[in-house]
Amino acid sequence: MKSLKHLFDSNAAWASSIKENDPEYFTRLSKQQAPEYLWIGCSDSRVPANQITGLQPGEVFVHRNIGNVVVHTDLNCLSVVQFAVEVLKVKHIIICGHYGCGGIKASLDNEEHGLIDNWLRHIKDVVRFNAEQFEGLEHDAKVNLLCELNVKEQVNNICNTTIVQNAWKQGHELSVHGWIYNIENGVLKDLHTCVSSKIK
Repeated sequence: MKSLKHLFDSNAAWASSIKENDPEYFTRLSKQQAPEYLWIGCSDSRVPANQITGLQPGEVFVHRNIGNVVVHTDLNCLSVVQFAVEVLKVKHIIICGHYGCGGIKASLDNEEHGLIDNWLRHIKDVVRFNAEQFEGLEHDAKVNLLCELNVKEQVNNICNTTIVQNAWKQGHELSVHGWIYNIENGVLKDLHTCVSSKIK
């Protein structure tokens, strides 16, 4: 059985390099985390929250899934949101999608993918809700549009969770943002969907 020794070697080199440049780094990091941001992004390995925002470990609390989806029955996601909002007291929730998302592309095709089709149904619903906006578009334009509309839908979904609604009712300082990341140039784009108060 392979032990993936090269990853342990890389880790040792990385930890050594960090300690050489900043001997107290891991001591500080081991203290209680106090991030101001909850990042809900895609599982895509090309979209690492810390690196693309320039934040250090401990500065952003992260949840990732295929297609950066927030579903009201997903106890994994909701548990992360509750912990972030009620325990860590984050001030910002960022829903971040990305162009070229494989989950988005799979949602637009008519092929069967197995179990994941049940998850992609949530993204297919976004297409159904906005069908007129897709009319006459080329495939790549449809993918880009759905990447953006999906983020906006997930912003709406998280704003309507009991967790976020209760935080707003209690007067907590909490804003929800919708962003999208361009893998081709490394740039984040604000989709101007910031919500900072109770919605219906």
